Amino acid sequence: MAGNRAQKRYTKSVILLMASYVLILIGVVMHARNSPLHGPLGYVAGVLPALPVIGVFFVLGRYLVEEQDEYLRVQVTRQALVATGFALSIATAWGFLENFGLVPHVYAYYAAILWFAGLGVGRCFNKLAAMRGGGE
Repeated sequence: MAGNRAQKRYTKSVILLMASYVLILIGVVMHARNSPLHGPLGYVAGVLPALPVIGVFFVLGRYLVEEQDEYLRVQVTRQALVATGFALSIATAWGFLENFGLVPHVYAYYAAILWFAGLGVGRCFNKLAAMRGGGE
């Protein structure tokens, strides 16, 4: 892993959280196929896959606090802001379209998927800014 201490910690944490997510999701889905989820344990099982994803948001915040390089901090902050705007804009527009019966229902957890996709859009914004000479 290349990078400074904060980057290494961030990368390691995200890898561990995403591995946990995959294992938890597989376990919950397999359990739900064999017996329906209901009652308090159903709620626990339903929330378990969300915990590692929520952890990634926490880890990103911790990275921004720990990162000493101001340029890198600005880059990641811009990337996260673009991701947030991207995800919220699409979710809001889809919600109105759904409300008027124009598009099918989409599960709320897709907002996180949109946010992660938005990180890629934010990275493109950073690349374009760097190419224009406005690195910050």
